[in-house]
Amino acid sequence: MLSTLKKDEIVNLAIEVVIKLVVLGVILFYAFEIIRPFIIPVIWGIIIAVTFSPVLNHLEKKFRIKRSILISIFTLIAILALVVPTYLLSDSVISSSTKLVQHLKEGTLKITPPNESVKQWPLIGEIVYERWSAAASDFESTLLKFQPKVRQYAGSIVSGIGSALGGILQFVVSLIIAAVFLGKSEGSVKLYHAISKRLIGEKGVQWAELSALTIRSVVQGVIGIAMIQAILSFIGMVIIGVPFSWLWAFLVLFLAIIQLPTIIVLGPVIAYVYSYTDPTWATVFAIYSLLVGVSDNFLKPLMLGRGVDIPMLVILLGAIGGMILSGILGLFVGAVGLALAYKLFITWLEEEPQA
Repeated sequence: MLSTLKKDEIVNLAIEVVIKLVVLGVILFYAFEIIRPFIIPVIWGIIIAVTFSPVLNHLEKKFRIKRSILISIFTLIAILALVVPTYLLSDSVISSSTKLVQHLKEGTLKITPPNESVKQWPLIGEIVYERWSAAASDFESTLLKFQPKVRQYAGSIVSGIGSALGGILQFVVSLIIAAVFLGKSEGSVKLYHAISKRLIGEKGVQWAELSALTIRSVVQGVIGIAMIQAILSFIGMVIIGVPFSWLWAFLVLFLAIIQLPTIIVLGPVIAYVYSYTDPTWATVFAIYSLLVGVSDNFLKPLMLGRGVDIPMLVILLGAIGGMILSGILGLFVGAVGLALAYKLFITWLEEEPQA
């Protein structure tokens, strides 16, 4: 009888534990689904706060300005630097699209015939010259021939623009989150040290400091330089009148983050500029673009004295994987996150096991 009661009690206890675990799991899953859209902005906000915290500390000591004022100025400037160009770019894209649709309806769209030098482009010169000439002579017939592809590309472009605007909004949210962390920097650091010590042990503080150094290294030595190159490329292309400058500038940013030569994008742009503008100005733009392309060689020593000891493959996989997972913001978060994981993993491997 006693054994039977014990078995019944064990069964009831097991059922009770399973029910509690299921209910707890459902609650945690529901809570995770609620906060999931904010995970990437929060992580990027933490990365921004870690990167700029030493800068704000230096400015606070040097100019004796309240930290809250510095954080407000920094956040406001960063948001304006994102929102204003985005507004101008969106207005330009909408205006250009409206004019294009109007010209197509009225049949007044004209395309300038290509220069003979287009034929000299390697590999694609003859094909580009032939199709460009066909579009210049009879644009409507050419458009009808490629109508399915045009619709497909148009849908991709619209989807990309929507994703970009969503990424800008996430950036703004991340900046606000970063401002909160910067305002409570001492408490945030203590909390991170406490969590690290709880997870790792006595070396938790050391690993926390290593994490901060790695984040700053990647942001300054990779993402910061990539943004400078993209902005300089965008300014040059806007001045010389390259269409869709924002798209080529984003590709420059992407290539620079994954540590590939930006000439992959800037080279064809230079060739295109030679096809429609004065050779003198095209040469000036070519020299400017080449300088932008190699600028990382002398920017890295200035922005990061010790260099970034993270393999290019890690940055590449992190950037591409992050972008696939979380869009434009994931491009930055993925590169930093995988680099941090790699650095901590290598540090763990190099440590001698305790007896």
